[in-house]
Amino acid sequence: MNSVSKGHKGEQIAAEYVKQKGYRVLEQNYRIRQGEIDLIAQDGDTLVFFEVKTWRTFGTDQIHYSIDRMKQGKILSIAKVYLQKHPEYDGSPVRFDVILIQGDAGKIEHYSHAFDEER
Repeated sequence: MNSVSKGHKGEQIAAEYVKQKGYRVLEQNYRIRQGEIDLIAQDGDTLVFFEVKTWRTFGTDQIHYSIDRMKQGKILSIAKVYLQKHPEYDGSPVRFDVILIQGDAGKIEHYSHAFDEER
């Protein structure tokens, strides 16, 4: 399985996971010119932007480092565009989560409030 199809499979697993947790999935693979956000969902009145990482052999530490300040900044800027294009969420609380999925084992780790605008 190539990295793109592995990533899409992981994003699908993440979407099912958040649905089971009671979130309402709004977007999967939200793309604009500047990049993409893997998953956008609503947790009560909170809008949650997810970065999903799927890996097979790396340890969790290496995956955490792949979501560096530059990646966080990109996600934040795409989220701002999303909010501008969706005024119905104006004033809603916003959160940035990370879901790590270990492909072969199917292990899911969900990090709520993984980063915010201050980072």
